[in-house]
Amino acid sequence: MSGRSAAARLDVVTPETGAPQAAAPITDLSARRIRARRRYQFNVYALRLLTAAIVLGAWELSTRYAPTVIDPFFWGQPSGIWHQLVVWVTDETALGPLWRQVLVTMEETVGGFIVGTISGVVIGVLMGRNRLLSDVFSIYIKAANAIPRVVLGALFAISLGLDIRSKIATAAVLVFFVVFFNAFQGVREVERNLIANARILGADNRKLTTEVIIPSALSWIIASLHISFGLALVGAVVGELFGATEGVGELIYSAEHNFNANGVFAGMLLLAAMALIAEAIITALENRLIKWRPPAVGSEVQI
Repeated sequence: MSGRSAAARLDVVTPETGAPQAAAPITDLSARRIRARRRYQFNVYALRLLTAAIVLGAWELSTRYAPTVIDPFFWGQPSGIWHQLVVWVTDETALGPLWRQVLVTMEETVGGFIVGTISGVVIGVLMGRNRLLSDVFSIYIKAANAIPRVVLGALFAISLGLDIRSKIATAAVLVFFVVFFNAFQGVREVERNLIANARILGADNRKLTTEVIIPSALSWIIASLHISFGLALVGAVVGELFGATEGVGELIYSAEHNFNANGVFAGMLLLAAMALIAEAIITALENRLIKWRPPAVGSEVQI
């Protein structure tokens, strides 16, 4: 079929003027998809707000009208948590300005996240590429992974002191194992035919690792980062609970010792907000680095 005849099939002749009019089924389908995506996003946000309103409303009403069921002294209440946050923002905390506590915990978390991610990727790729290294050191990796992280946090507090180093070390350990196992498995799951073709085209081991294996395993590595930042945040807070003078973890510890349930929940809310912001940044990074990845099953919006 010639290009002219194919183009003619896409034109519609209007009965009034006899002039050809371009049909737009593709444009209509695209517009319907955009409307469906916007409607779906609106429904998601609305359901999220509704869920939060139901949970918080039930919590508040239970503490007000059924304190024997949910005692506000032990479980706090949403209005008290909000009041505690307002007091911390306006009048500072017992440890100093609230922004300072958040900044300290974020520094510890980001430091542990970076150290744990880099070491996990490097060691995971090396062991995934080298059978001898894998066979020799895999038993030690598995044994270390079985050690409770709280024990390591106590060890780091003793050996490294109560400054930022012990918190970064605790956070890095939690991140390392998640990233390591994903990087290791991602390297092992690279398609063998892809490696063989690269070798036929003359790729040496360095180019094979940097231009074929690591990009192929990138989806595995990025997937581990969604979990890893939350674990880094946990590690930083655990390190602060072992001993610190600043940080959100120390703020929670102080509120707990003063029987301030609202303060404990307010600190937890700050940690959740930090984790959600980091999750949004990691998701944006993922979408930028692996644009080639096809949509996940079930991610398409129905129209």
